[in-house]
Amino acid sequence: MLSELHVKNLALIEKADVEFQDGFNVLTGETGAGKSIIIGSVTIALGGKVPKDIIRKGAEYAYVELIFTVREPEKIRLLQELDVQPDQDGTVIISKKIMPSRSLSKINDETVTAGKLRDITGLLIDIHGQHEHQSLLYKSKHLAILDRYQEKKSHELKKNIGETYGEYLRLKDRLASFRLDEETRLREMDFIRFEIEEIENAGLREGEEEELSSRYRFFSHAKKIGESLTLAYSAVNSDVIGRALKEVESVASYDKGLSTILDQLFDADSILRDISHEITSYMDNMSFDEEEYRQTEERLDVIRSLQAKYGGSLDQIFINLEEKQRRLEELEDYDAVRNRTVEELERVSDRLELLCAQLSEMRKQTAGELTEKIKEGLLDLNFIDVEFSMEFSRLDHYTANGYDEAEFVISTNPGEPLKPLGMVASGGELSRIMLAIKTVLADTDDIPTLIFDEIDTGISGRTAQKVSEKLVYIAGNHQVICITHLPQIAAMADCHYEIAKAVEEGRTTTSIRRLEQEEMVEELARLLGGVEITEAVRANAREMKKMAKKEIKTAGSTKR
Repeated sequence: MLSELHVKNLALIEKADVEFQDGFNVLTGETGAGKSIIIGSVTIALGGKVPKDIIRKGAEYAYVELIFTVREPEKIRLLQELDVQPDQDGTVIISKKIMPSRSLSKINDETVTAGKLRDITGLLIDIHGQHEHQSLLYKSKHLAILDRYQEKKSHELKKNIGETYGEYLRLKDRLASFRLDEETRLREMDFIRFEIEEIENAGLREGEEEELSSRYRFFSHAKKIGESLTLAYSAVNSDVIGRALKEVESVASYDKGLSTILDQLFDADSILRDISHEITSYMDNMSFDEEEYRQTEERLDVIRSLQAKYGGSLDQIFINLEEKQRRLEELEDYDAVRNRTVEELERVSDRLELLCAQLSEMRKQTAGELTEKIKEGLLDLNFIDVEFSMEFSRLDHYTANGYDEAEFVISTNPGEPLKPLGMVASGGELSRIMLAIKTVLADTDDIPTLIFDEIDTGISGRTAQKVSEKLVYIAGNHQVICITHLPQIAAMADCHYEIAKAVEEGRTTTSIRRLEQEEMVEELARLLGGVEITEAVRANAREMKKMAKKEIKTAGSTKR
């Protein structure tokens, strides 16, 4: 779960530290207090887009830190597969430092890429933003919801489809390369033969470039090497150490403490004699052959010319040679190789068709179960006489995800035909439909933390009460963090946080704090009563909180 949130210098927030709890966490506050900034900070830390000018005015950087506690063995195993090791307490720390020119994301103090960050955080948290329900207007999202629901059942099959589809594409590309007329084929064969001969005639061998480069560097700097070694020889053969040794040796018998210095001088004198011998030996064997230098230079030119044409290294040239030899064999035995490729493509196509058909059948069976559960959720959310289903069609091509297209369809009034969501549902209805979907997924989803940002848009009254009950239901198996403006939802909170805006020393700041029991009642009264909060409103708030506890207890007896 998300245990802590720390924010610094982000928009209106100078500094905010929040400790979230398990269960149902609710955040409320006046319009414009900065509720969206709190959720926005989480989104940014998880790899979301960083808005322009998000750094608080006058600050050098902004900083967001999320601290997760992971205790499930399977979740820890999946994180370890992504090279993330929770500490002994199961703690995983995700942080983001936002600077004017760049941003830096870290997990447990190790810098990570945006792609890896998304992979890791996808195991820990799911955010339903203010407009995420609009994604229900896109058919591709509908199939993704179905696949997420049946993920464990279809995982191996989808993996096989992905691998087979990759082989299918490879064979299609290979077959496309055989669409040559006779003249083009012969011309390509002549050109490849020329390239193969050019590489083979060069007589390249592994490690040759390194040897030649080392020799060439020596020849190019032979004069400088000789001059420097001559000066070095003169330096080590100076009598400085010898005189020092003689002087210390003459007085060493007067004080035992001088024995260490004397030993060191003996060692230094011995080392310098060895160095002198090594320099002499090197210079005696050192020779410069003008013809060898020229041959080395020419050989390097040949190698580098081939590298420019066939690859940046000898290894790459050898790989290129093998590919050209293989292509030449294909062109020489053109019809037979083409026919074998056609047969292989047909075999892989048949396998891909079978796997896609199996996945499609599995999806259609699961879709009935999923849509029936979503329909039940919609009835609970005050959709009267609703019909909800999923319609399938087949693409005219294969994909790594099968060949299905699928779309949720709905009828909200008796006698009306089922139509796509985008043609029927309003924004508020889409929000409730998404909540019904999230509720169903919550039973199979192992993502521990769910965030709902103003899921209550466009609802009130009895529907709001139903929404609150759904959120409490989800919180039975997940940590739920919800931003709301409705008292029916806020009353259900296990933990209630107030987001407030204030002006301090001429600057606007946003703060967040956890409310005590009586403060929860006062905040509920504000949500109920608006500008003027009377004792009657407070009494109503207390009654609402009391009733909410009963609802939570009832839910707990069947769910938690």
